[in-house]
Amino acid sequence: MQSQDKSIIPLMETLYSNFTNTEATIADFFIHNNKKQDFSAESVSSKLFVSKASLSRFAQKCGFKGYREFVYRYEQTFNEEIQNVGKLKKNVLSTYQKLLDKSYTLTDEAQLKRISEMPLKYKKVYVYGIGSSGIVAMEFKIRFMRLGLNVESVVDAHIMQMNSVLIDEDTLVIGFTVSGKTKIVLNSLKEAKLRKAKTIIITSNNDFSLHDFCNEIVLIAVTKNLAIGNVISPQFPMLVVVDILYSHFLNSNYNEKASFLNDTLSNIEFELESEFE
Repeated sequence: MQSQDKSIIPLMETLYSNFTNTEATIADFFIHNNKKQDFSAESVSSKLFVSKASLSRFAQKCGFKGYREFVYRYEQTFNEEIQNVGKLKKNVLSTYQKLLDKSYTLTDEAQLKRISEMPLKYKKVYVYGIGSSGIVAMEFKIRFMRLGLNVESVVDAHIMQMNSVLIDEDTLVIGFTVSGKTKIVLNSLKEAKLRKAKTIIITSNNDFSLHDFCNEIVLIAVTKNLAIGNVISPQFPMLVVVDILYSHFLNSNYNEKASFLNDTLSNIEFELESEFE
């Protein structure tokens, strides 16, 4: 990884759906800016035709005390981007690198460790996803099932609706949706919450309303058109989170889980090498 500075750009992107039109204009300026310039309130308000008060409210919505603190953090982690006019391969790899850097910023290590301990506390674990997110849900099942976890992936909308009747307080439900707007996944999480299940959503959309029916919101990195897979596979940032959760889960009581994994994979003569000792 080229840089592990905690850039605030990914934070703006995840909060984007909560911004007013004026705040979205301000966010667009900072997200897409690629050169060093005067970021003072006077200069930016004049350039964007917004008030200084709007800049202050925007900064506070991003979690800062005021605009001055926001700019300090932005300038601290800002690196002037080199215009990429190379081959397509370089563009793709550069996008992957940016997503990895953003993932470093957004992932909350304490949160992911806490979540990795949850599956063993519940009798039933369901993982929901549709389309590309469904592929991640199936990958989650395969990875964790190898370690002895009784988990089921649900990737069909109709079955997801029927599955709601099986949910109770002894159930953990994890929903994958890049956009955070997939209705069937959101409705299923709401229904699970009503049935007193523990609910987790993994998404790029830090919509405040998700807190109403999700116990945990895990943020993933996002880039333009990621949800439709325009250039980069939309599963990538979600799989990064799955890998971190898997690593925490495996590392907890490692010897027992590694032994179970070796038994599971014995038919293909694969022996797990210790990566955590």
